Amino acid sequence: MNRPLAIAHYLKEDLKQLWKQKDVDQAKSFPGNWVAKAIASGIQILKKFARSLLAHRTGIFSWFINKISSGPLEGMNNKIKVLKRKAYGYGDMEYFILKIYNLHYIRYALL
Repeated sequence: MNRPLAIAHYLKEDLKQLWKQKDVDQAKSFPGNWVAKAIASGIQILKKFARSLLAHRTGIFSWFINKISSGPLEGMNNKIKVLKRKAYGYGDMEYFILKIYNLHYIRYALL
């Protein structure tokens, strides 16, 4: 019924296969086919994303070599930002730094 939405959904699911490639050589052959499908779809936002994917492929391929994610670091940065917003008005920078150190020991109900 909504062809562009269906195409975008199938391409999204297809792109997930990139992370299931066994090594960097297989991963390097994957984006070219996906980008060709995205461009052929005629959907402008998919074309833009495909160009962005190609621009970042070096970083994507480096994951297959190093298996390092910046996710935990980004999560900690987000926790510090939230703490900073909650701490508006703290006059003591040393107390704020101690609160940042304490973030490593905080356990949340969902974890």
